[in-house]
Amino acid sequence: MIEELEVFLADGLTEVEEAVRKAAAAEIVPRFRQLAAHEIVEKHGPHDLVTVADRRAEEHLTESLGRLLPGSVVVGEEAVHADPSIYGALGGEAPVWIVDPVDGTRQFVHGDPGFCTLVALALRGELLASWTYAPALDEMAVAIRGGGARLNGERLRSGSPAEGGALEVATSHPDFTTDDQKRALLGLQVPGVDPRPCGSAGLEYLAIARGELDAIAFSWENAWDHAAGLLLVAEAGGAQRTLGGEPFRLAGGNVLPFSAARDEVTLDRILGLLSAGA
Repeated sequence: MIEELEVFLADGLTEVEEAVRKAAAAEIVPRFRQLAAHEIVEKHGPHDLVTVADRRAEEHLTESLGRLLPGSVVVGEEAVHADPSIYGALGGEAPVWIVDPVDGTRQFVHGDPGFCTLVALALRGELLASWTYAPALDEMAVAIRGGGARLNGERLRSGSPAEGGALEVATSHPDFTTDDQKRALLGLQVPGVDPRPCGSAGLEYLAIARGELDAIAFSWENAWDHAAGLLLVAEAGGAQRTLGGEPFRLAGGNVLPFSAARDEVTLDRILGLLSAGA
């Protein structure tokens, strides 16, 4: 399997980009601003929605990605919602596609273009490649482990925040935080830091990679929300760690919150503030 995976990483990555574009064109874009009320369902409340576009796009990607890399498995948000045992594949020996068909479903439902499709390829917990596609914005970001990150073909570099300015940090919505995590996130309420609730997680990671956002501080660890973006930030020159001081683990069990940032200095500052608040 390792030999087949190496060949795929050398020759098959453009086919993945095409598969992501096709899934979005077939199942997501035609439903943007066209959803009927019965096509939208609350999973765990008004901030956790699923639509027919999410389900159909994930089915489309599961079929196409599995065909591109025989022997691989797919861990998708909607499949795991139906059968939580699927998540265990992240700790297995087979290559894993990690899929969020519509990241930012709330924005999608409200007709906001700030949503995307996220796909990452991992093996034994190590990220190998990722795709972040925002069809309504015509943006495709691709990251390859050791090969850099690009947006619409142009190299991404996160850079460092300008001196003297407040750090802009996207944070978890309060509905998705425990009391301890809320206290940690309150540590960001200091002069020189400007925290705000996040939108689509995938697009927040992209904003870090392109140097438009300084950091994120998130308190949930679903791999489909973070895998693509974490590799994108790393390959653009950024950094990430959990509150426990370790790299984020795809399979879970992380000390939360965790942060990703444009550079190590910014990451250290954000994690220090989260620790002080905890």
